[in-house]
Amino acid sequence: MKFVIVGFGRVGMRTARLLQGEGHDVTIVDNDPAKVDRAGKEGFPVVEGDGNEDEILEAAGIDDADAVGGLTGDLSTNLAVCVIGDARGCRTVLRISEDYSDDLYQKYAADVDEIVYPERLGAAGAKTALMGGDFSVIADLAEELSVTSVTVPEGSPVIGQRVIAVELPGNARIYAHGTEREPMSIPLPDVTVKAGDSLAVMVDPDDLSAVRAMLRGEEAPA
Repeated sequence: MKFVIVGFGRVGMRTARLLQGEGHDVTIVDNDPAKVDRAGKEGFPVVEGDGNEDEILEAAGIDDADAVGGLTGDLSTNLAVCVIGDARGCRTVLRISEDYSDDLYQKYAADVDEIVYPERLGAAGAKTALMGGDFSVIADLAEELSVTSVTVPEGSPVIGQRVIAVELPGNARIYAHGTEREPMSIPLPDVTVKAGDSLAVMVDPDDLSAVRAMLRGEEAPA
């Protein structure tokens, strides 16, 4: 598959590496000469310029791309990238920050294929979104990590907390949330945990038992 990623910062760089490592064609767009130089040294085709300009994205090959990701730290740029990509039939992935309101999320969600919060989800999630994958089968993306799904019981200490704000042991992070009526998906900023909800977590194997115990409100194993 062919991808155009706009933004070669922390998120864009790691996402590009994941895709390239699986044999996909990835072209980078960035307006920072230092990032352009770094992308080129890593072997990526790269176009220097603003990703919200048609001619720059055309030079990056957007007309032949399967998907485009606006993964910069600027929302207006990312949205422009997705609008241009959508007009050319690409799958579109928009990066936003986790502090955006539900109203803003819904506004942008209508115009793109997927919205990601890389600050919480990580590059693996951005890569899954670009490929149109299922967040419930992300296990193969997280090298050296375990993936688990925990059903939150009554009495869990995380009930009432915002999903994106739940602090877990070690470097574990929640990447998806589901309910009895809704399948797993990236949680909206204001979604809170309720009894019976399912949380999908990426976690170091050594911390797996502690994470499960914490989410269930059980005593952590010795």
